[in-house]
Amino acid sequence: MESKNKFFGHPIHPMLIVIPLGLFIGAIVFDTIFLFTQNPLLPGVSFFNIGVGVLGGLLAAIFGFLDWRMIPANTRAKSVGALHGIGNVVVVLMFAVSWWIRSQTPGLIPSTASLTFSYFAIGVGLVTAWLGGELVFRLRIGVDRDAYPDASSSLTSGHTPPSGKAKTVPVTTHRIR
Repeated sequence: MESKNKFFGHPIHPMLIVIPLGLFIGAIVFDTIFLFTQNPLLPGVSFFNIGVGVLGGLLAAIFGFLDWRMIPANTRAKSVGALHGIGNVVVVLMFAVSWWIRSQTPGLIPSTASLTFSYFAIGVGLVTAWLGGELVFRLRIGVDRDAYPDASSSLTSGHTPPSGKAKTVPVTTHRIR
């Protein structure tokens, strides 16, 4: 199933998820460094990262939902996609709670509660990231129907090779040891 929501030939949802992902991970990194250094600038950086990450996560969720609606009903992909989407909304909400708790403290210093929400959200995010990988790499959701190793650029109109059939890479059935 190929995404219909594209920008310059690429699905929008995967382009947008890098924004909250990077910002949330950055917030966790800065929070952890703050716990060891007590550098008063770091809580503000984490607070900013989380705030922008929540907005980016909500925007990515809109396009993820639009893509999810295109998945055929009563399929494993539809179920995995639902878990992926709901889980990521939970991640964004947990970071939003962490952000709100921080907004109530002087200097935006993270409390144990705000840190707990952030760290737990990253843990849930690892699971939802795996589910997203399952959708793309196992269930081929969002993969261009004409994808193959020598496909033309996504910026061009023709994606199929001259023969009219997509080339395939042989799949091996043996396991690498």
